[in-house]
Amino acid sequence: MKIVLAYSGGLDTTVAISWLKETFKAEVITVTVDVGQPDDFKKIEERSYQAGSFKHFTIDAKDEFANNYVKYSIMLNGLYEGVYPLATALARPLIANKVVEVAKKEGAEGVAHGSTSKGNDQVRFDLSVKALYPDAKIVAPARVWNMTRDDEVKYAKEKGIPIKSESSKYSIDENLWGRSIEGDVISDSSTEVPEDAFEWTKKTVEEPVTLTVGFEKGVPVAVDGEKLSLTKLIQVVNSVAGSRGFGRVDHIENRVVGFKSREVYEAPAALLLTSAHTDLEKTVLTPHELRFKRIMDSTWSDLVYQGLWYEPLREEIQHTAEEMNKWVSGEVKVKVEGSGARVIGRSSPYSPYSEKVASYNKGWYPSDEMARGFIEIWGMHSLLANKSRSE
Repeated sequence: MKIVLAYSGGLDTTVAISWLKETFKAEVITVTVDVGQPDDFKKIEERSYQAGSFKHFTIDAKDEFANNYVKYSIMLNGLYEGVYPLATALARPLIANKVVEVAKKEGAEGVAHGSTSKGNDQVRFDLSVKALYPDAKIVAPARVWNMTRDDEVKYAKEKGIPIKSESSKYSIDENLWGRSIEGDVISDSSTEVPEDAFEWTKKTVEEPVTLTVGFEKGVPVAVDGEKLSLTKLIQVVNSVAGSRGFGRVDHIENRVVGFKSREVYEAPAALLLTSAHTDLEKTVLTPHELRFKRIMDSTWSDLVYQGLWYEPLREEIQHTAEEMNKWVSGEVKVKVEGSGARVIGRSSPYSPYSEKVASYNKGWYPSDEMARGFIEIWGMHSLLANKSRSE
């Protein structure tokens, strides 16, 4: 039997190589997908073979992640419960896709991942694999083996399995779009997250900075006039905004699996670009478009978070978002100062905003008769209902 394992190089998936071999007498093929995490992929490959894998694949999917996943998160202002930029949630279906590609190529009967039974990722992985490779046997060792983290370390030592030499204080997941932090005192929702948990948002630059982000059809394409690929643009904004201390999220999140959890993220570029795009949409779209778009945004974010990437509605929403974003082009100026970032200016050739109409100094004014007539008709439903219920 062959099993293809989504391999991060961390403790769980490294121990899983040996466990899968023992439990299923399987040849284990590992797949590591580069979605922008700052890992040493050569060392990860070496660790995989040392732990007993039969074959290993490293797949560079950074640009695919940016252009086929993150792009839509920007266009749809992807923030789960208005806060979380969906970094991990977006990456999981892509990783599952690459793992399945290898499984089919290698003729593997099984697909494995390192998710636990308490996390959302198990839902995202399992459903993606079921959609792409229905006949595959899905194995999640951490849902089965009943080992604590200490038990895993002990198991690894007994089997001579090389594990990543790092502090086990925090559990970290990183990709191009964000960094999630769990473990240690973070589970106590009343306690402030220690500064040593953060990497992307340590304040190393005191001076504020203003970034001008250029958008074309809803997608950021330039920073301060310099055209960049989406991958590079995200990296630049992450660095510039994060070095000012901007980009932290600390909130209570409603998980798919039925309980609330305290979640901590670093996502400078995701938060800044989403804020800029939201502002540009307000500048361009009509009130009816905008209100409908916000329903789309929220629904899409829920579907992605909940692991329903292959729900047809998710793709249908994206098609509609592309149509609506055809006009969302222009520039947005964002000032980053410490832990805050605020839009200080915006412009678009497709904006219906008119200073000649809006200005109180020299703008258009309706006549008293026009204003009275509008108010009378506008409020008629409410006034008549109020009168009938007061009698």
